[in-house]
Amino acid sequence: MVVHHIDQYQFGEVIIDGVSYTRDLIILPSGIIPNWWRDEGHLLKLDDLKQVLEVNPKFLVIGIGESGRMKVSRKVKQALQAAGIGWTALPTGEACQEFNLRAAEQGLTAVLHLTC
Repeated sequence: MVVHHIDQYQFGEVIIDGVSYTRDLIILPSGIIPNWWRDEGHLLKLDDLKQVLEVNPKFLVIGIGESGRMKVSRKVKQALQAAGIGWTALPTGEACQEFNLRAAEQGLTAVLHLTC
């Protein structure tokens, strides 16, 4: 298991383990998936989380954008609850802090929307 650390976040950029990313991304225990694209930019749907759900995480941190514009659909909330996956949705700056606080936990994942 790789323990990732989010070094810095600012609108449109996140630095993880010293590497800069300027597009939305997924953080899995096995690595980072850059250039994460959703079906609808500001609505998180179940299909957008396929790669996350495949690893059966214990906890998912959702960065909903700097100003919190990305919404989490009802179906996503229901599916996470049904699967027993803990989760939180926070403005991305706060989500990065939460991720770092939980970084040592096994099964930690994150999806980060870097703008809006």
